[in-house]
Amino acid sequence: MRMAPNGRPEPASPETAPLYETTPLNHGAGLDASSAYKFNANVLNRAIQEVGMGRYQWQLFGVVGFGWACDNLWPIVTSLILVPVTHEFRVSQPPLLLLAQNVGLLVGALFWGFGCDIFGRRLAFNMTIGITAVFSLAAAWSPTFAAVCTLAALWSIGVGGNLPVDSAIFLEFLPGSHQYLLTVLSINWALAQLVANLVAWPLVGNLTCPSADGCTRSENMGWRYFLATMGGFALLMCIIRYFFFSLLESPKYLMGKGKQYEAVSVVREVARRNGKSCNLTADELHDCSNDEDGQAELHSHHHRRGLSLFDQIKLRLEPLTFSRLHSLFSTRRRAWTTTLLITIWAFIGLAFPLYNAFLPYLQNQRGIEFGDGSTSLTYRNSLIIAVAGVPGSLVGGVMVEMPQLGRKGTLALATIMTGVFLLASTSATTSSALLGWNCAYGFSSSLVYAVLYAYTPETFETRNRGTGNALVSAANRLGGILAPLVALGTDLQTTVPVYVSGVIFLVAGCLVLMVPYESRGRASV
Repeated sequence: MRMAPNGRPEPASPETAPLYETTPLNHGAGLDASSAYKFNANVLNRAIQEVGMGRYQWQLFGVVGFGWACDNLWPIVTSLILVPVTHEFRVSQPPLLLLAQNVGLLVGALFWGFGCDIFGRRLAFNMTIGITAVFSLAAAWSPTFAAVCTLAALWSIGVGGNLPVDSAIFLEFLPGSHQYLLTVLSINWALAQLVANLVAWPLVGNLTCPSADGCTRSENMGWRYFLATMGGFALLMCIIRYFFFSLLESPKYLMGKGKQYEAVSVVREVARRNGKSCNLTADELHDCSNDEDGQAELHSHHHRRGLSLFDQIKLRLEPLTFSRLHSLFSTRRRAWTTTLLITIWAFIGLAFPLYNAFLPYLQNQRGIEFGDGSTSLTYRNSLIIAVAGVPGSLVGGVMVEMPQLGRKGTLALATIMTGVFLLASTSATTSSALLGWNCAYGFSSSLVYAVLYAYTPETFETRNRGTGNALVSAANRLGGILAPLVALGTDLQTTVPVYVSGVIFLVAGCLVLMVPYESRGRASV
């Protein structure tokens, strides 16, 4: 599975492996474990392609959307409760809550991303949202700010695993001809943002202390009700996944464990649910276990051992081997491009959470300055900004195909516009003016990510795309962790965080113009 920056999935190219019908089992002699696994993966991909898109995949498309929704929902939830939590516990350093969340997201992405290859996709798929539900419901009754931070980190461990696990499952059941559906899944991000703001407006907006002065728990229950509601949604998603959808274990996971019969049975079951037939047999899959010389053994079907734990970890880390990393810097032009993309992703990973995570807090503070900073108005405005961001991805899909702009021109324009709108928002003298600038920011920032997800994978060479995506994803995550650390050193009651975020966007936009590739009309570089 290839992952795009920031943990999101990148649609892979259709497999071009040899037809499995023509490959006898004894051709596995001499293959090492890694080669045997890749050969088998191609055989399974071809079988899934022949089964085609059907009922099972469409049902999976629906429940996998829950993972996409949660990945965007919970960081928004944290930002929406920041103001009332700060008031109730009289917190001097609000960014600590965002720091706890981002650390949990990073831990979750690493643990579940590697773990689902060890203990199975199915277990991870059923646990990630469940973990989020349990700890978020517990957080609704937190007695202290430290408890809120701890539970936010714990629920974020579940959230961080959604995209690595769900995209792996979806990709491994999805025919290559329909991998564009991975992009369509992003609609769940926009819907999650709307739902969070719709629920927060009546609850947090009307049942929250206007300030920290004299704020008591009984007068500030809105954020707790909101958190409990969101936790209830997560619990409902978990119940639907577990009781109303029969998820099959990934055939690639089973094959890697040496369970060739089970892997073939899963493919045949998918075909049956789709009303199709499948002629795949276990004889067409090689054994993936190693003998003493490191070569794949040809055991009988009843004694196949599968990949060792070492081999599984080795396969996961293969994109980060020295040879793959070296290829990204093999020429001056390629090295310049790779360095720029890593830097751009790190800057955007820092600028977005530095502003987005504190947006309700900043709106509340500026509203007080303007004399109309009611809490209800703050959350109403957050909903309007969320609505303004929805068309961004749709407009981006049109702009990137315009010859005058292309991928690079659209991305540079959107990133610079985002910085300009943020800096312009500091000139607002009324809440209405501030809302207008923030709506413009919501639209342009949505456009940034919509284009970035298409442009970055296309810029890397096909053979090194997974490695490049891993590097920019890591840079983006680190930026997310740095954002609250930067905020800790600034005064959130001033426009300093807005200025910092705006300038970072402007610099990132200028860096985009320096990338020497335009990928419009080209599948890969």
